[in-house]
Amino acid sequence: MRSTAVRRTALAASVAAIALLGTACGSSPEPAEPAASASSGGDKAGEGQTAAKALTAAELTKAALVQADVKSGTVTEKVPAEEDVAQDKVTFDGAGCAPLAYLQSGTYVGKPAATVKRAWKGEAEKPADGASDEEKSKAASDFEQAYITLASYEDGGAEQVMKDLNTAADKCAAGFSYTVDGSKTDVLEVATTTAPGGADEAIALTVSVDAGEGAKAQLKAVVVRKGATVAYVPVINIVSAITGEDFDYPTEIIDAQLAKLS
Repeated sequence: MRSTAVRRTALAASVAAIALLGTACGSSPEPAEPAASASSGGDKAGEGQTAAKALTAAELTKAALVQADVKSGTVTEKVPAEEDVAQDKVTFDGAGCAPLAYLQSGTYVGKPAATVKRAWKGEAEKPADGASDEEKSKAASDFEQAYITLASYEDGGAEQVMKDLNTAADKCAAGFSYTVDGSKTDVLEVATTTAPGGADEAIALTVSVDAGEGAKAQLKAVVVRKGATVAYVPVINIVSAITGEDFDYPTEIIDAQLAKLS
């Protein structure tokens, strides 16, 4: 059906790094002013504290998730190059919304010293006994997909990333537009939700995207900071992207990642 195709196209643009991916992101945003957010969890870094050491690429690799770290789903350690978002392929409108465009595209904010990426795919729902072919097809697509990007920053860059994300979430709550590798996405709404505990700072977002013909697709994302390392974890559910139905964020990914960063 055309509506399904349209929604899949919007999904590919809004979460290019996760499913039908291109490459991402454009010019660097202007530094954002610090802003507090109700979505931030954990202990904020206090002024005057010594900045944490930025992890090297080798150290980030050791801290990144592997299959043994998760209770369900599949972790991919070597993300294909064509599915790895580069920060020079995303362009956007809406001053100050760049951090959200980067996050939604599956890449990082700012200029990290090192990065590492993992992909995770959840388990599909099992169809009920006697399910129709359509119901079986829907169940087979009813799973979450995510990219987990770890980025380490020098000179307080990790703290600045969190400030920029909080500022963007507030400033761009009513929506904005951005383009990933030539495919435009219209964001309708950005809502902060309850962030997980256990991090120095955290923010959780639910983003509604125009999927065409009056339909909306959802992206959920959590970003956490531990010391000088930031973990970006945007998630989609294929069925939700097509139907607009809500889905539960797979918190076990964040819990597992925070455990390895502690």
